[in-house]
Amino acid sequence: MNAYMTNGTIDFLLKIEKKHEELELKLMKNNAGGLLYYEHPREEIFQAGRKYEILEKAGEIRETGYVVMNNVPVDEESNALFEDRFKRRKQAVEAMPGFQAFRVLRPYQGSTYVILTQWASKKDFEDWKSSDTFQEAHQFDTGKSASYFFKNAYIATYDMYAEEE
Repeated sequence: MNAYMTNGTIDFLLKIEKKHEELELKLMKNNAGGLLYYEHPREEIFQAGRKYEILEKAGEIRETGYVVMNNVPVDEESNALFEDRFKRRKQAVEAMPGFQAFRVLRPYQGSTYVILTQWASKKDFEDWKSSDTFQEAHQFDTGKSASYFFKNAYIATYDMYAEEE
């Protein structure tokens, strides 16, 4: 299964969404604009989008919620180590209150993986970040924090878009 996403203004992305009603497109927004996301085995509709292979998946992305995308540049020689880390994860995030969805996305082009989580609210995400479970999930087998592995990683956060009535 693949994941596809593109950025743009909300108005532009709404037009794409309307044109492709047959797909389950998910529109998200933040201060920088919007992001349109969908999952499909083959159908690529974005001219200037990004394509990812879904390596790990839990839950379903919902129409409402708070989305956190950890963008993690990984050197090619570290891909297997990085991917194995998620294959061996304890799936603790799924048990957290407010958890909705999790994806590990491998890019078809470039070197930046996306670790996507969706939460019922920003507070649920913040509670996860401050939990002991979070600290345990972000340790390498050596006991060292994984943060040194993720040099130049950055986070983008979104709220699911809902048209104002």
